[in-house]
Amino acid sequence: MVLFALMIAMLLAMLDNMIVGTAMPTIVGELGGLEHLSWVVTAYTLATAASTPIWGKLGDMYGRKGVFLTSIVIFLIGSALSGMAQDMGQLIGFRAVQGLGAGGLMVGVMAIIGDLIPPRERGKYQGMMAGVMAVAMIGGPLVGGTITDHLGWRWSFYINLPLGAIALIMVTAVLHLPKKRSQTRIDYIGATLLTVGITALVLITTWGGTEYDWLSSQIIGLGVLGVVALALFVVVERKVGEPVLPLHIFRNGNFSLVTVIGFLVGFVMFGSMTFLPLFQQTVQGASATNSGLLLLPMLLAMMVVSLFAGRVTTRTGKYKIFVVVGGGLITLGLTLLSLMDTDTTRFTSGAYMAVLGAGMGFLMQTTMLIAQNSVEMKDMGVGSSSATLFRTIGGSFGVAILGAIFTHQVQATMVERIGKAGEKMTSGGAQMDPKGLAQLPPMIKDAYMHAVATGTHHVFLWGAVISIAGFAAAWFLKEVPLRGGPATPAETPQADRIAVAETV
Repeated sequence: MVLFALMIAMLLAMLDNMIVGTAMPTIVGELGGLEHLSWVVTAYTLATAASTPIWGKLGDMYGRKGVFLTSIVIFLIGSALSGMAQDMGQLIGFRAVQGLGAGGLMVGVMAIIGDLIPPRERGKYQGMMAGVMAVAMIGGPLVGGTITDHLGWRWSFYINLPLGAIALIMVTAVLHLPKKRSQTRIDYIGATLLTVGITALVLITTWGGTEYDWLSSQIIGLGVLGVVALALFVVVERKVGEPVLPLHIFRNGNFSLVTVIGFLVGFVMFGSMTFLPLFQQTVQGASATNSGLLLLPMLLAMMVVSLFAGRVTTRTGKYKIFVVVGGGLITLGLTLLSLMDTDTTRFTSGAYMAVLGAGMGFLMQTTMLIAQNSVEMKDMGVGSSSATLFRTIGGSFGVAILGAIFTHQVQATMVERIGKAGEKMTSGGAQMDPKGLAQLPPMIKDAYMHAVATGTHHVFLWGAVISIAGFAAAWFLKEVPLRGGPATPAETPQADRIAVAETV
């Protein structure tokens, strides 16, 4: 029952952006403010990323249950207010409130599972977590379109309220964890510096190459601000008694390595997920709804492989092989996807996506498992939040950098094929509505399809090159025994301490 409630909470956090993305054209049509459209997503992403490590630390200091319930309430308040927004400014502000709660949802779910289930047993439930992700990615656009068409865009936010209420009631009733009360002051300075640093990084990846040129004073200024804030953050964290992000957790070799791997997985995963639907809609002629369904081979492979890896990990206690194989499969899958062109069939692209999905299935939950096994129980929250944060930031950088590569290649190909007219067509962001594409003259339509195919080729090729670093890092992981497994004589004192802690 507890796990069911946690899965609902995770679904809330992951489903929201998928649903809202489908409703955005309708929202803009009613509220106006097209020039501020990107901020509806950016405000949510910023608040989620900046609050993630703080939620994790608060859970470690004051108890997981109360902090998790608070994050659900904040998310529901933000959802209700977003649904009642009367203009774009209000919607952006309320989306920030919603994102603040969402940061606590994801970290809370992972940390509570880390508290309740020993790492050795956690593999049994990996399939459930991967299943939630698949449901969100496939069902989000479908649900969003249906709700917007039949109930109105405001219900894209209101739909969170009954789901959140169920999670709130179930967690309150069935989750029983020890209460904590830390006497140490919250590290406000560290939290502020970390928030400024993360905000600067996310804004660089959001604005770079779109709102502002990469070498503009705004982007360079944000880069300087981010570096200074994070440098000061490191200095502060070395001196405070209860740091918001204890730096000692990075002294563990496995934790540092899996953080790097998580960053790279986020980079290539979110980058590829962004451009696959675009390729399917523009080059393969799929509708927006069908492009979501065409991701099924990747998501099903991810879910099945994650379940398999979890079961084997529970039975054997071995996990390093899955990270190595996962890194190799992601590199192979991205390399195969880079071979797609205008003649690639949906079956072929589906097979390539299945390879990528299998690699993601080996890595997604296993990296979190290793991160949680590499920290002490008292640092479970910050360990979980750090792994989540670096994956999120990796995704932001992936979308931004791979997006810049895509845009450059599309523009270059259009200029090569139809001259100055091609540059003019793609100067606004290199994306064209599929309906508008169908109305173009055959020569221009063919040029644009080839341009998008060329852009996605370079995106996946560069993704494959970058993923090699994650594959290489996986080989340096150490097979540290998972907590909660059979104890050897040398491990008995530690096993006894764990058993006592779990009993309490």
